[in-house]
Amino acid sequence: MALSNTQYNVLMRAYEERQLRNRRIVMQRIDDVYRTLPRLSEIDDTISSLSVEQAKKLIDGDETALVRLHDSINTLVSEKQLLLSEHGYPKDYFEPPYACADCKDTGYIGGRKCHCFEQAAIDLVYTQSNIRRILETENFAHFSYAYYSDEQINPATGLSSLATVRQAVRDCQDFVRAFDTEFHNLFFYGDTGIGKTYLSNCVAKELLDSGHSVIYFTAPSLLHVFEKNAFDRTKDSDEDYGRILECDLLIIDDLGTELANAFTVSQLFLCLNERILRQKSTIISTNLGLGQLAEIYSERTFSRISSNYTIIKLFGNDIRIQKKLNGQPCQVT
Repeated sequence: MALSNTQYNVLMRAYEERQLRNRRIVMQRIDDVYRTLPRLSEIDDTISSLSVEQAKKLIDGDETALVRLHDSINTLVSEKQLLLSEHGYPKDYFEPPYACADCKDTGYIGGRKCHCFEQAAIDLVYTQSNIRRILETENFAHFSYAYYSDEQINPATGLSSLATVRQAVRDCQDFVRAFDTEFHNLFFYGDTGIGKTYLSNCVAKELLDSGHSVIYFTAPSLLHVFEKNAFDRTKDSDEDYGRILECDLLIIDDLGTELANAFTVSQLFLCLNERILRQKSTIISTNLGLGQLAEIYSERTFSRISSNYTIIKLFGNDIRIQKKLNGQPCQVT
């Protein structure tokens, strides 16, 4: 990820603030418990003293005394855990409430950037904070089938709009469950306002919450990155382009709204093909039909999509119009 020194410092300050907040929380918990359970304070003081004595005995080579000290400390630790349990405190009550347990809110694991740092860099560089806000409401927990009809039937499948979207949700949930063990891609198509972007966001929310890196682009903004990498190439643009190819999940929304020409068509093919070769998952949504897709983006692009993506056609009444008629906020595509 192409980060300037200023951007890197912004991220590291955020991690430092998390660590400071965690220390304050732990110290406050310790103070509260000590006031409630004075015996716990005595145990901790004794463990500290014995630990110092244990270290001295280790240096002196007194293995017999060392074993006795070790047993004493274990006894005190057991008493401490029992005391906490009897008074309703969890075993990890004095552990910091890490936002990322993998790197313990440091941003690094063994000298390498943690997945949470990578995603934070993506959010910063690609200014995807608005997506985070949207995902608070557009997720599986808030998904509603109320806008889909059980009477509108797709003659090609014999399924209703409602049955079709129920299957689409199952496909998305299966995609999430198998994400770390199986390579899959999703392709949503159909009319405007029937939930294609919403379903993409549902998947994005699940994968972000499980520590995967996700990049979201509308098709025009993605093609802008391609143009910059091709015609104004710098080290930063190379790293940005590399991140698009390497992130765990790339979401391309509203394919077909960009200006399609020989350059953009070829760049889209290269991107999709490279991600397939790297076994990196992609979700595409579009209002185009499959025939239009092949006509605009070439047979070879269509071939890559048809043979490597689960293709899901959604249909029904425009949910945005339904919400507007009901006086509800509308942000569904």
